[in-house]
Amino acid sequence: MNRVVDHHKFLMTFLAKPEKAAAYLNSAAEEGDFKYLLKALKNVVEAQGGFTKLARKVRMSRPSLYKALSEQGNPEVSTLEAVLKVYGIRIGFFLEEDRHHRRAA
Repeated sequence: MNRVVDHHKFLMTFLAKPEKAAAYLNSAAEEGDFKYLLKALKNVVEAQGGFTKLARKVRMSRPSLYKALSEQGNPEVSTLEAVLKVYGIRIGFFLEEDRHHRRAA
């Protein structure tokens, strides 16, 4: 009996749930590497139906959206807000000391 779970398939199923996607993005943001956050956001986009579906909802072209969220991308805050809003997620800010306190809890 094969008990191996395909990582990508599991991740897509996990990220299809908005609350899990928000936690995943928060974790990626805490790493402090913007490229890592963009990669995580691309995973959420894929799990939630892909770039074509998202592009229609945010009224951007698919290529422009894909480029903005690529490793070389530099999306505007308004673009990030529009993308996240589609998934019911918003950007938040926390004091550095809060982050350390949350990890210890």
